Amino acid sequence: MADSKPVPSLNEDPMAAEALLRDVFGMIVDEAIRKGTDASEKVCVWKEPEELKQLLDLELKSQGESQEQILERCRAVIHYSVKTCHPRFFNQLFSGLDPHSLAGRIITESLNTSQYTYEIAPVFVLMDEEVLRKLRTLVGWSSGDGVFCPGGSMSNIYAMNLARYQRYPECKQRGLRALPPLALFTSEESHYSFSKGAAFLGLGTDSVRVVKADARGKMIPEDLERQISLAEAEGAVPFLVCATSGTTVLGAFDPLDAIANVCQRHGLWLHVDAAWGGSVMLSQMHRHLVDGIHRANSVAWNPHKLLAAGLQCSALLLRDTSNLLKRCHGSQASYLFQQDKFYDVSLDTGDKVVQCGRHVDCLKLWLMWKAQGGQGLERRVDRAFALAQWPQCSRSAW
Repeated sequence: MADSKPVPSLNEDPMAAEALLRDVFGMIVDEAIRKGTDASEKVCVWKEPEELKQLLDLELKSQGESQEQILERCRAVIHYSVKTCHPRFFNQLFSGLDPHSLAGRIITESLNTSQYTYEIAPVFVLMDEEVLRKLRTLVGWSSGDGVFCPGGSMSNIYAMNLARYQRYPECKQRGLRALPPLALFTSEESHYSFSKGAAFLGLGTDSVRVVKADARGKMIPEDLERQISLAEAEGAVPFLVCATSGTTVLGAFDPLDAIANVCQRHGLWLHVDAAWGGSVMLSQMHRHLVDGIHRANSVAWNPHKLLAAGLQCSALLLRDTSNLLKRCHGSQASYLFQQDKFYDVSLDTGDKVVQCGRHVDCLKLWLMWKAQGGQGLERRVDRAFALAQWPQCSRSAW
């Protein structure tokens, strides 16, 4: 490669920096999007780790590189990466490429702001509020709260923390010494984030009581009742049930109404992990799979999965109207959340979450929804279910 001056910053030479960005954007369209969505191209040019390290020249050095070298670096990154937008990519619970969502992601990254206060992100604070309101409406709630989280696992862990705080608010100050032995319940087909969350929150993985699932992977409510009684007999205090709408392996939808009945009898918080299955709430044909979800206290929903909104787009939705998120997580940092600002300070939502700096995740979904409309997104969900039926029909014909 040519040995020349490193690419200057926008401040030093705006024309050179703009030329680089134009070249990179053109490369993205040609290499990542056009080729990445072409069924005749490979999903991935696979290389073993040691060979790939050499091809990418990953070492960070003291001397900068030329524009030509940087462009080659970008091209290599795209070439050797897995093309998750490829028609033959079936590995994870996300795939495909929505151009409007991608446009939203590009704008988000270009503006490079944080979601914590209205003064630094006025457009996105209002947009965030509207998108979360719309998602809550689909759950069946006319009011409530919510926040975008860095992934479905974190949404689940937030829900666990909120359920504990609601039951024992003194734990925010006094910590684990304020708590009796606690028990939460989830099915054997549920996501591993509940065990991770129990360890992370200091509850311990032994606090997770595993409920049996039937042959289709659905939680058995009768066994939930049995596990609650067993936990109480052992001296633990039940506080949370974590149901799943769309399990990771079998795609099962737990019977939410029956589980909600159990929670109501025992006074337990009901959380629904609807990370991928939540998008059926947009479909008249498939919404019955989450019947009873409106009875939950909290719902995790990842539009970056079934709706293809792009990583990452993960919402935690709450039925609560008592400002529980802020009471649980808030620390009232006076340098950031001043109460004498010249606008409605309730729009400074950053104190609701554990993070300070927080990525903007609403634009990609908002822009895609504006372009597709609810009806377009409904067709997307229905098509995904129709395609899922095709292999079963094909096998039965063999």
